Amino acid sequence: MAPSEFSLKERDRKRLIKDRLVRLAVSFGGVSVLGALVLIFVYLAMVVFPLFGSAKIESNVAQVSVSTSNPQFLAIDEYGENAFVVDLDGSMNFWPLDGKTEHALWSDHLPIRVDLFSQAPPLDGWFAASNVAGEVFIARPKFSYLHSVEGRQFSPYLERVSLPSTFRLTHKAQTLRQFAFSVTDELIFFASYLDNDEVIVQTLASDNVESIQRFVFQGSFPSLDQLLFTPDGKTLYLRSGSELVVAVKSRQGYFVREVVDLSQGNSDRAVTQINLLSGAYSLLVTHRNGLVSQWFDVLQNEERQLTQIRKFKLAPQVTLLLPDTYRKGFYSFYPNGTIQSHYTTSEKLVLFERMYNKAPQLAAMSNNELYLATLSEQKISVAKVDNDYPEISLSSLWQKVWYESYPEPQYVWQSTSANDEFEPKFSLVPIAFGTLKAAAYAMLFAIPIAVFGAIYTAYFMSPRMRRVVKPSIELMEALPTVIIGFLAGLWFAPLIESHLAAVGALLLFLPIVMLLVGLGWHLLPRAWVRNFSNGWHALILIPVLVVSAVVIFSHSSQIEAWLFDGDIQIYLAQNGIDFDQRNALVVGFAMGFAVIPTIFTIAEDAIFSVPKHLSDGSLALGATPWQTLTKVVLLTASPGIFSAIMMGLGRAVGETMIVLMATGNTPILDWNILEGMRTLSATIAVELPESEVGSSHYRLLFLAALLLLMFTFCVNSIAEWVRQRLRAKYRAL
Repeated sequence: MAPSEFSLKERDRKRLIKDRLVRLAVSFGGVSVLGALVLIFVYLAMVVFPLFGSAKIESNVAQVSVSTSNPQFLAIDEYGENAFVVDLDGSMNFWPLDGKTEHALWSDHLPIRVDLFSQAPPLDGWFAASNVAGEVFIARPKFSYLHSVEGRQFSPYLERVSLPSTFRLTHKAQTLRQFAFSVTDELIFFASYLDNDEVIVQTLASDNVESIQRFVFQGSFPSLDQLLFTPDGKTLYLRSGSELVVAVKSRQGYFVREVVDLSQGNSDRAVTQINLLSGAYSLLVTHRNGLVSQWFDVLQNEERQLTQIRKFKLAPQVTLLLPDTYRKGFYSFYPNGTIQSHYTTSEKLVLFERMYNKAPQLAAMSNNELYLATLSEQKISVAKVDNDYPEISLSSLWQKVWYESYPEPQYVWQSTSANDEFEPKFSLVPIAFGTLKAAAYAMLFAIPIAVFGAIYTAYFMSPRMRRVVKPSIELMEALPTVIIGFLAGLWFAPLIESHLAAVGALLLFLPIVMLLVGLGWHLLPRAWVRNFSNGWHALILIPVLVVSAVVIFSHSSQIEAWLFDGDIQIYLAQNGIDFDQRNALVVGFAMGFAVIPTIFTIAEDAIFSVPKHLSDGSLALGATPWQTLTKVVLLTASPGIFSAIMMGLGRAVGETMIVLMATGNTPILDWNILEGMRTLSATIAVELPESEVGSSHYRLLFLAALLLLMFTFCVNSIAEWVRQRLRAKYRAL
């Protein structure tokens, strides 16, 4: 009989092609997922990295020669195209910086002879000239532009303050030595230091300059080196050497609030100059040894005291200090032409570069802080500055920072304010802490319930009941978290607030009730117990727990009156425990409810998947069901249980809507379960739509997202490592 030929060669070839196509598709999908994750990480890093870079400065963007011999005041517009210079001989000029003409666009002359000169903070732009007889002239340059179809046309003018023709900074025929001034919308302030060592302050109303109030300081001020007004005129600083007198405005005039030794008793730290930092809350004190220190008022013992906050070690040869226009930084210039820029709050050295042949005579910053103008040897040089993120440093993000008007260094996240002089506070510690706090309380609630529920369902529950319970719990995971957050914020949080004593009693008595039910079941006669099938005990326990909860909630007011004198919130406040309606307790229950299905499903599958012959063998060798569970089943299933907990932790850390709707979103550092918190994810969701693209705030929110991604990656990596170790350890079972 001839052998029959039978071949699957054609079918095998088709199967091989299909297998390779499927393998290729699966591999492509897996690589695509990994590539997408890597690209997300790279994109986040690209957005974040510029925060920690240094400033860039482009020198000699414009350079023009001007005719001035003794310049006293310099200003530059926001386009870096025009500058304003005032000379001690009284000439005032607007100079073009485009190099097309060597002549001033606008010129005028001060109406008085000039002996003394003073200027307000850069943002105000005012300057004042006076002579020894006390005549004074106040004005500020206005860089006005007319926009038309032909382009932008420069139309400068000088805004002047109208003063009475008879007004003088002196009185009784005294000679003026130096002066300071401040211009507000309502008042004009002048402080004059006369040749008899007397200091007088004169105040004029802007709408009625003929009305003059005069105040004379008691005593004399020999060798007064500097007078300095804050822009609002409420504080006057008088410096004699290293001694600073702080005078504060009152209804009767000015009173000396305190006298401060700025050198703090160290002769090497003798003071050479004081300047106001932007916002005028802080003083920048330049010392002879090159140290620059920052001082501002701190409330101590219910009194404000000028306090040294931080210091910057510069070279002893610093010749000029220029505060930023609106940010809390300053530029320093040195004889060899080196320029440095420091940001005070972050203590960050933003810029260090040698740009000039020598230190300039004057320096000015445009109001938008994009252009830096210097004047030296009758030549104006303009540099373009790219300094977008000076307030960000690792220390300001992760260490305590002493902000202006704060009593002490603190961790603060406050990105916006209604105040124009507000300084953003970007400490990531409160929101990172809030993330961990929310996750910790959620896991504290979810892990026991989910893991013990998984153990009971997989090992003790009857198959028929398991077929109902397990899918029901798994369906909970499909419930949108926004619904859970909505219910938690609008229903559950007020319920807890009105029944806080009952909630505390539930946490205490429900475990006791469960133990008593178990003890009662154990004491029942065996004949009764045999009539009840194994695996259905939950049908007995659940009604008891529900009845217990109803009884405790119905007696909430009695519990509150018995244990807490009728009001638990007042009782907590008297004991230093704050209470917020939307707090960590609410978040713990709500987020725990969302996390339970994840942990339960994975843990239950791990326990149920333990080979049946392992438990049967243990029971056959004489072990009790409980011994079999603890010594065999749980050890074998431990990698899966650990993975379930880690998955739940990752879900809790990244949760957004529940913490957004069920907490007060207050970035505080407190483990108090009755207070709220603010998490990284909630901060991103709330603030990203309102942040300016490319700003420090915007990039910091991407940094928060990067931190969440890295945390999740680290948690999953550690979980996988531990899971593999546990699997290898119990593989022999």
